Amino acid sequence: MTLPISFEFFPPKTPEGVAKLRGVRQQLYALAPEFCSVTYGAGGSTQAGTFAVVAEMLAEGAQAVSHFSCIGATRASVRAQLAELRAMGVTRLVALRGDLPSGYGAGGEFQYASDLIAFIRAETGEHFRLYAACYPEMHPQARSPQADLQALAAKVRAGADGAITQMFFNADAYFRFVDEVRALGLEVPVVPGIMPITNSSGLLRFADNCGAEVPRWMRLRLQSLGDDVAAIKDFGLDVMARQCERLIQGGAPALHFYTLNQAAPTLALCQRLGLGR
Repeated sequence: MTLPISFEFFPPKTPEGVAKLRGVRQQLYALAPEFCSVTYGAGGSTQAGTFAVVAEMLAEGAQAVSHFSCIGATRASVRAQLAELRAMGVTRLVALRGDLPSGYGAGGEFQYASDLIAFIRAETGEHFRLYAACYPEMHPQARSPQADLQALAAKVRAGADGAITQMFFNADAYFRFVDEVRALGLEVPVVPGIMPITNSSGLLRFADNCGAEVPRWMRLRLQSLGDDVAAIKDFGLDVMARQCERLIQGGAPALHFYTLNQAAPTLALCQRLGLGR
């Protein structure tokens, strides 16, 4: 199948993690992803690590995409970082508001991701292809679903070329969200973000923190499997493969996989779906 796929990594914090991620990337490159992105910590706290992984991926011949957040940043700091990324050869960014590190108050010269996107466009023209984040089940800090949709609209009108969703486990939520996006006159691609299921407690905790709904039947089934890692992986593979099949049949333009710096779960899911090379 020729549907575009992409992968997300996070910058490792240890030399062992750096070495492991190199191996993970090589396994996933075999699937010929359209691009691979690297996350950016709260307040830019992982910037050096993010840029280091991006530089390595560019040297490996991959289309490397840097996450880029603006909360707490100044126009001068963003201008300098954009120049650094351009010099590295980066041509795509995931532009985000981001989070401040705990203990910090509000600060910086950018309030919203749309402000960052508009600034990048003003500074660099069309050099970067820009992806925005979006939330089929609403951003946990949004006032309402309508306000959240308007936030995405502001990002697109500021210059975003496409959007990548937060993880979700209800395909109907994605399809409804896309319908609502189109009703606003926004025609950019909305790419589903896919989280392979390999761990019960970790997944449920992460979903609760980011506002992604885990359907009751899925939550109960995962809880019933206890610590049976093999059973959880088998169940997770079946559930996510069915969700991805629905998304593909429903016209999703691509799939973006949150790898958590692991190769096996994403490889298994893509192979089940017949995706990649």
